[in-house]
Amino acid sequence: MKALVARLDSFGDVLLAGPAVRAVAARADTVTLLCGPRGAPAARLLPGVDEVLVWDAPWAGFTPPPVDRREIEELLGTIDADTALVLTSYHQSPLPTALLLRLAGVRHIAADSEDYPGSLLDVRHHRAPHAHEAEAGLRLAEAAGFPSPDDGRLRVLPPPDTARTTGPGPYVVVHPGAAVPARAWSADRCAQTVRELAAAGHRVVVTGGAGERDLTARVAGAHGLDLGGRTGAAELAGVLARAAVVVTGNTGPAHLAAAVGTPVVSLFAPVVPAERWRPYGVPYVLLGDQRAPCAGSRARQCPVPGHPCLETVTAQDVVTSVEKLMGET
Repeated sequence: MKALVARLDSFGDVLLAGPAVRAVAARADTVTLLCGPRGAPAARLLPGVDEVLVWDAPWAGFTPPPVDRREIEELLGTIDADTALVLTSYHQSPLPTALLLRLAGVRHIAADSEDYPGSLLDVRHHRAPHAHEAEAGLRLAEAAGFPSPDDGRLRVLPPPDTARTTGPGPYVVVHPGAAVPARAWSADRCAQTVRELAAAGHRVVVTGGAGERDLTARVAGAHGLDLGGRTGAAELAGVLARAAVVVTGNTGPAHLAAAVGTPVVSLFAPVVPAERWRPYGVPYVLLGDQRAPCAGSRARQCPVPGHPCLETVTAQDVVTSVEKLMGET
């Protein structure tokens, strides 16, 4: 049986699809993961994936491309699967993806769908109202005939040894960036946290993507090791795996930290519900006002002056949370 799992949006979303992918892989001969460009680096880290098929869908992402008939026809000619699982967030529709898969000849398709699917779905599943995204994917897989073969936690392939990059442990990682600005703590707060962690005796490593070098340099200052732009996805997994604790917002590295088993201090802006998107399967501390006016808005830019949901969190709050988690592990 050739199986396909679709998860078309972000890096963190693809990581959260990992338990469902492993469930499918336990019963399928091959598994193709259909994902978007931002999710592709995460897709290549997941156990159970035999092939990664990258396509920028017009109904996914922050800057979706226009509909291109030629690109769609090329995609249809590439897909080769007997059965498919379409994974989406609670507010997304799986039906455009299901239509394409049906046109590509996929005979059996399962998805969570509140909308009437017509003949597009063979398994129309309804997710539990408050389920975490990782759990929702597992429940859908189970309904489609793919029960979980393990504990259902997040996992990635063994990361490379990054000791030469980070130097000797232990250390705390501070990851200040976020793809969605409304979910990011301010650079000033992050820099103050690095200073206070260092003053408390912790070695600090600051991570970030290639486009975040100015941010990571500012946050690291003279007190942290700046790795901004120096780690790809696999190397970042290695850095996070050796950390005692990771401090970050609700963004992909929070889920990558969970996938390598590292506790997380989560600076969580409530624009999406924490019950669905918090760090999964590892010890964590959630910081941020979860009842702020922006709660549930899915805003990309903070709609409230001063970003109060996160700016009320202090550097000392983070230091206290880091040391709490270190004391528990």
